[in-house]
Amino acid sequence: QVQLVESGGGLVQAGGSLRLSCAASGRTFSSYDIAWFRQAPGKEREFVATTRWSRGRVYYADYADSVKGRFTVSRDNAKNTVDLHMNSLKPEDTAVYYCAAGYSGEFNYWGQGTQVTVSS
Repeated sequence: QVQLVESGGGLVQAGGSLRLSCAASGRTFSSYDIAWFRQAPGKEREFVATTRWSRGRVYYADYADSVKGRFTVSRDNAKNTVDLHMNSLKPEDTAVYYCAAGYSGEFNYWGQGTQVTVSS
């Protein structure tokens, strides 16, 4: 099993930046796919970004179209952390952000979430 704790949320003006961090426990962290999701008030949870194994033991990242070019996900297996670097933030990025762990697109472990609010 793995336990996840997000941090780094807060209030930022449009155009600003934030870095979210997901800290994980568990000895097999490096083998998990890790993803970021978000949920805005009154909306369904949506995928934001993921870092996952590819063939050849290389991690690759994938992003929702709405954040491509603005968000970057990075991973440090030595520290059991996955960060989400968010730049050029927009008011529509306001949401609770969650990190999740799993395999093959199925995410069974979730953090408690961290609030990101972007003011216009």
